[in-house]
Formats: sequence, structure tokens, C-alpha cells
Amino acid sequence: MTFHLDPGKTALVLIDVQNGTLAMPLAPYDRATLVTATQRLGQAFLAASAPIVTVTIAFSGDGGDRLAQAVDMPMQLPAGGPPPGWSELAPEIAALPATVRIVKRQWSAFFGTELDLQLRRRGITSIVIGGIATNFGVESTARDGWQHGYAVIVAQDASTSLGAEMHEFALTKTLPRVSRIRSSADIIAALGREA
Repeated sequence: MTFHLDPGKTALVLIDVQNGTLAMPLAPYDRATLVTATQRLGQAFLAASAPIVTVTIAFSGDGGDRLAQAVDMPMQLPAGGPPPGWSELAPEIAALPATVRIVKRQWSAFFGTELDLQLRRRGITSIVIGGIATNFGVESTARDGWQHGYAVIVAQDASTSLGAEMHEFALTKTLPRVSRIRSSADIIAALGREA
């Protein structure tokens, strides 16, 4: 099914394409594949003069801004905290001229940040989301985007997780309830750019 994206009302939101998350065992797409796919989307948005939003997760040196309530499977950070450069974007993504840069401290790029404000002030009504992890940061941002009234598109091949089964479950069971799932090629074509 074809669809159209208005570059003046659509933003690309790249979630956690940063050194720390890229060092994790990613699947179904590894670091190189994910970075290539997200960079390709970024270049298409740049060519269409559509906004690019880069999102990273980072914490203060003392970790006091991390969520710490008891859960059965807490997220693991390296012993001693994140190493230097952990929250820096992959160089290929850092080279994209982002319109907005967001730092978050939980899964969703909307919660506790000015993402919604920055998108609304630019007249954005649709967001394309890609990055890490499909079933954590991407899904949480998609859910919140949908709840904020944005039309959400998830770039299937520009998102990855910590396991192929987690990626697949999110794309087939939860994300279709709050978004449209499309390939990068379809998204680029919808912007009016060649894939």
C-alpha cells in the first residue's frame, strides 16, 4: 500500500543510535546494518528538507537521574557506570545536521523531554521512528507519539533489538496498534525521494 509523507510536516526521530547501545548484541540487524539504514533515512530527510531529531539516553555522573524502582529484570549498565563516549551518537549519525537533539533518561523520547514542544512548534504531524531498541525505546516513543496525536511510522529495517524475536514481536503484535510499519525504501519513496 502506497502512502505519502509531507516533508514539511514529517520528522525523522532516531532513537539511541549511540556508542553504548550499538555495542550491545543487536538482532536482527547488527551495528553496521542499523547505522547504514538510519543514515540512509537521515540523508533522505535532509534532501527533502524535513527535520531530523536525534535522541540519546544519558545519565548524570552519580546516576541519580536513573529510574531505580524494583523490577524483575533491571536494565544493566557496565560495571562502574557508562564508559566515556557511551552516550555519543555513532559518527555517521552525529554527522547528520539534526534540527533537534534530545537527551532522555528513560525509554520514551517524549517523557520528561521537550520533544513534543519542538515538534509542535515546527508544525510536525507525522513522525518516522527508527533506532534501538525496537521493543524498548522505539516502541515507547511510538506509543507516546500516538498518544500525543502524531501519525507514527516505524522504520522496520532501521530498528533493531537485543534479539530477533523481540524485534519481531514488537513489529507484529504491539506497534501496528499505534503506528504504520514500513521499510526504509517505502518511507523514502513516500517523501518523494528515490530509495
